[in-house]
Amino acid sequence: MFQRLIRAIKSMFGGLISSMENPKLILEQNIRELNDQIPQMNENIATVKANLIMLQKEAKRNEKQISELTSKIKSAIQANRDDIAEGYALQLEKAKETFEHTKDQLQFAEKAYEKAIKVKKVFMREKDRKIQEAKEALRASERAEWQAKIADTLEQFEVGGIDQTHDEMISRINEQSAKNEARMEIALDSIDTKTMEIEANAEKIRAHELVEQFKMEMGESSGSISIDEEPESEKETPAKSVGNKEKS
Repeated sequence: MFQRLIRAIKSMFGGLISSMENPKLILEQNIRELNDQIPQMNENIATVKANLIMLQKEAKRNEKQISELTSKIKSAIQANRDDIAEGYALQLEKAKETFEHTKDQLQFAEKAYEKAIKVKKVFMREKDRKIQEAKEALRASERAEWQAKIADTLEQFEVGGIDQTHDEMISRINEQSAKNEARMEIALDSIDTKTMEIEANAEKIRAHELVEQFKMEMGESSGSISIDEEPESEKETPAKSVGNKEKS
């Protein structure tokens, strides 16, 4: 019974949290957090590197101390001062123990630094991959939002009656245009266009005759030649025409 109550509470709060989550905002926050981890990681690696450098310097000091104590022991032995040599020998033994301990720490520090560098490389590669995936998802989200807006607009066309009104108005305009064209054709068919053309030609002929009459009255019609009559000078008898052709 208690477990069922816990599941019910988890389901209620889980659903509430899921409804409050915005995937786009969460991805953007993840990108910021991944980038924010880089400075802290660099600081940790710097600490490991500093410890490594300190141990390397300490190991060099131990080596130098061992070398100096060894030289002093040899010098004391050569000077028949075994008492001094014995004191240096104890110091040398302690220096060697310290050097061995430093070497062990140095090996551990070197491995820790190498591991830290590998971890950083893996983290950077994984970070870049996750950021790239997040950016692609965000771009896909933007495209989906734009497509959703277009879909909403198209749905509003249909739901709001815009499509129906649009098509109806275009149909009315086309119908009105067709009616006007039909009226124009009917009006043209009802007019006797042949008679109008004949009357127009008659008016042209009448105008030409009036102009010729004015020319005759002004003494300028002597040079005019009728279209249906040939000039006297150009009329030749058939015999005369044949003679001219023979001469030529």
